[in-house]
Amino acid sequence: MLDIGMNRTCDCPPKHICCLTAKEWLKNQIGVWQFFYEKRDIRDKSVHPATYPIALSSRIISQFTHAGELVLDPFVGSGTTLVSAQDTNRNAVGFDLSENYVRLSRERLSNNRNLFTEARQMVIQDDARSIDRYLPTESVGLIITSPPYANLLNRKRKNKSRRNRKNEQLGKVEQYSQDPRDLGTMELDEYTENMGEIFESLLALLRPKGHCVINVPDMWWENQRITIHVALIEELRRRGYELRNIIIWDRTNIVNRIGIFGWPSNYITMGVTFEYLLDFWRPPIGKDLHQNPLDKPAVIAS
Repeated sequence: MLDIGMNRTCDCPPKHICCLTAKEWLKNQIGVWQFFYEKRDIRDKSVHPATYPIALSSRIISQFTHAGELVLDPFVGSGTTLVSAQDTNRNAVGFDLSENYVRLSRERLSNNRNLFTEARQMVIQDDARSIDRYLPTESVGLIITSPPYANLLNRKRKNKSRRNRKNEQLGKVEQYSQDPRDLGTMELDEYTENMGEIFESLLALLRPKGHCVINVPDMWWENQRITIHVALIEELRRRGYELRNIIIWDRTNIVNRIGIFGWPSNYITMGVTFEYLLDFWRPPIGKDLHQNPLDKPAVIAS
């Protein structure tokens, strides 16, 4: 087992789920979130093809954990979650198959070192399927990740928004790797099943009422909308998670150019302008997830 902290170091009341003030909490209840990139963010797709802003993971970590608690990212990629944990005084551990991404994450942590916190952040090169060997049950306060999006990136870039750019993306395959264990190489059905198996193994590590936030988009494939977010909601529910919220990450303020997709005969909403933040939790002990609240008998006044 890893030697890493997992308990609160703040003075918040026991029933509080985070250290936020009422004003900060209220801001997060708006179901559409926007973020800005900063200098520490990685936006070069040759370094990593799909990153989210530090501001995004920092807000989620602040909303669902206390200082000192343990954050887990099973697909840590460029290490943004770990940087946010460093900023917010949370312990954190990230896993990734790629040696290059593990090295990148460690470099970012080293460059962002905070001397005024005792929280630790670490990254491990291993398959997400092996995480339960590293952590004890009910030790994780929050799971947050942006996993591979099935085989969305495992094809040549063809869309019009890339044709006039000088960044050499048109025609490029941006997939993380061709490792057969990489979820980014899989068709949706296989991807969903593998995600389900991974997150089922992580459920026991999560504390009861601990949250799990997954960032995913949908995608268009051969003129069909592939609803990755719907597939994951259904699969994680089947594996024991309860969906609590769906937050829209509105990306319009950070998108530079949008191609005229489908005009004038085929209307397509732009996937690059928004993504989903799927907020699940591990249900309280004893809650029956299979009971439909709409099936409860009506109370008739006498």
